[in-house]
Amino acid sequence: MSRGEDWGMATDQNCYNETEPISEEGYWGSMTDVRMMQIAEAAIQELRTRGLKVQILNITQLSDYRKEAHPSIYRRQWVPLTEEQLSDPRRYADCVHWCLPGVPDVWNELLYAYFFNY
Repeated sequence: MSRGEDWGMATDQNCYNETEPISEEGYWGSMTDVRMMQIAEAAIQELRTRGLKVQILNITQLSDYRKEAHPSIYRRQWVPLTEEQLSDPRRYADCVHWCLPGVPDVWNELLYAYFFNY
C-alpha cells in the first residue's frame, strides 16, 4: 500500500493521509503476485474436479483494498522519528503494517461467521 499510483494518486503519494478504502471491484495492487493467486485458484479448481468441496476467502486481495488502514507515521516507533522524518511523512510513513481496526478484524469476523454457519 505504499504506491499511490495504484489508486490514481501521484507516484510520490503513499498511504499517508488516506481515509477511504479502494472501492474498485477486482482491484489488485501492483505488489500483489497475481500469478501466485492464479496458481492457488488452479490448485483449488483441481481439487474440485476430484470431488472435494473447497472454499477459500482471498484475504490478500481483500486486504489490498485497505490503503487507509495503516498506522502511517503514528505507530509506535522502535526509534523515534527525527524532526526531518516527521516533516516528510510521505517518505517515512509505515504503509506495510495494518494497525487500524478493520483488516485483521474482518478476517476474524468472516472466519467466525463461517464456523457458525456450518
